[in-house]
Amino acid sequence: MTTESAALASSLGPSLRRWRVLNRVKQQVLARDLGVSQSRISRWESGQAAPDGFERQQLTRLLRARPETAADRALLDLVTQAATPVHLVCDLTHRLLAASPARTKDWRVSVSDLIDTPLWRFASEGIRVAEDGLADNGWFEPLGPDIVYQTERAEFAELTIPASRIRISRLALSDGRFARLVRDEISTPA
Repeated sequence: MTTESAALASSLGPSLRRWRVLNRVKQQVLARDLGVSQSRISRWESGQAAPDGFERQQLTRLLRARPETAADRALLDLVTQAATPVHLVCDLTHRLLAASPARTKDWRVSVSDLIDTPLWRFASEGIRVAEDGLADNGWFEPLGPDIVYQTERAEFAELTIPASRIRISRLALSDGRFARLVRDEISTPA
């Protein structure tokens, strides 16, 4: 299993529970819609079991952020016009939804080359550690807090991640799915 797949697998259950609770969907109804048992939904949400490949695809399609409404597009516009380093990704899949010019100044590829592409492969060790601790810090709760963490500089052929202090905020899109706003809080010298 790739690191990206492992990250998706570890957040799928908590993300499913949060989506279901916020959208007032009972486990039994979701189970019927997915063609599985209610107990299977419960085991996925609690982390006692992981969905298989087909089930994981179904859940990813259900939960992945799709900014489609005018309000969601306005959010994308705000991010792409921001003067500070900021980007927006799907909270579940880490697919890039939008990025500010200040964020992309260290990128060696066009934003259009990365839009709708998971950014997980560019995760530094600090990002991976923060991701592993999301559940412990309440991220998947219905009103989860912002998370602040430190990341070190990381070089990739496509982009550079500067050493910085990062704040992530979970934002609900119009359809009840979630995006993650990633902002530099305080830059540190490289």
